[in-house]
Amino acid sequence: MKRRLLAICAITLLIPPVPAQELPFADVHLHYNWDQAEVTSPREAVNRLRANNVVLAVVSSTPSELVLSLREAGGNRVLPLFSPYRKPDDWLTWNRDESLPGRVREALESGLYFGIGEMHLIPGFARRWDTPVFREVMELAQRYDVPVQIHTEASVPGFFLESCQRYPEVRFLWAHAGGILQPQAVAQVMAGCPNVWTELSARDPWRYVAYPITAADGSLLPEWETLVRRYPDRFMTGADALWPVEQLHPWDEPDTGWQRPEQYIAFHRAWLGKLPPETAEKVRLRNALRFFRRTGAETEAEAER
Repeated sequence: MKRRLLAICAITLLIPPVPAQELPFADVHLHYNWDQAEVTSPREAVNRLRANNVVLAVVSSTPSELVLSLREAGGNRVLPLFSPYRKPDDWLTWNRDESLPGRVREALESGLYFGIGEMHLIPGFARRWDTPVFREVMELAQRYDVPVQIHTEASVPGFFLESCQRYPEVRFLWAHAGGILQPQAVAQVMAGCPNVWTELSARDPWRYVAYPITAADGSLLPEWETLVRRYPDRFMTGADALWPVEQLHPWDEPDTGWQRPEQYIAFHRAWLGKLPPETAEKVRLRNALRFFRRTGAETEAEAER
């Protein structure tokens, strides 16, 4: 554990501070959970977004009402997703919760939420993905024309490929590029499902460390860069700013991730800076604006606030 902490500290020291005129950034994977709200107020969180020039922050929360306080503090800069989770361990059982479709319908009818997620489908925990609850939630996503942020950690691409092909009218935002998948497997999903956009949050030096996407110089590994260049309009990224990273929602300490988003964002800015400028701008900002149907005028207004 000591060695790991020393390594984390060393990597953190290598990431430069955020320049005053950093380019606008869309962060498509953030949470504002109960254990984060304990130590970071909505206003403090929004100030962190401004300091890092995050002009679009896609945020979910457990419970789902918490993210609305962030929206109130941050205006159009914050885009709330409706989370199916009311308590931490709901990620294990949500697709068998018969109350969920009704809650999703009510949330989307309110106009306060702009998508559904993050929802976990992980083999070994989800006994089967295509439950009646899952089908109803997908039908609601299609009816209200909102995206679904989904998290899978299967060792083969077929687990997610089957579900995204089953619902071709649903726009999926695939969290962490499958987490443990290599580029060849991610490519299979993206080729097989044109309705999947992929985000690279948490594919950083602190999470998924056995499955890196970058080389020692901070650039994308060649096979990852090839994939991003193949689908320049379908990649996004984000911080997924959680801390500590060794254990999710530890009982004895709050989550201070909102006090260090620059650590994660700077990592992504580094590899983005080594891509062709047009590709980098798409992944950093433009793809998210199109996917979530936000206008450039809205984003520019938020950047100036």
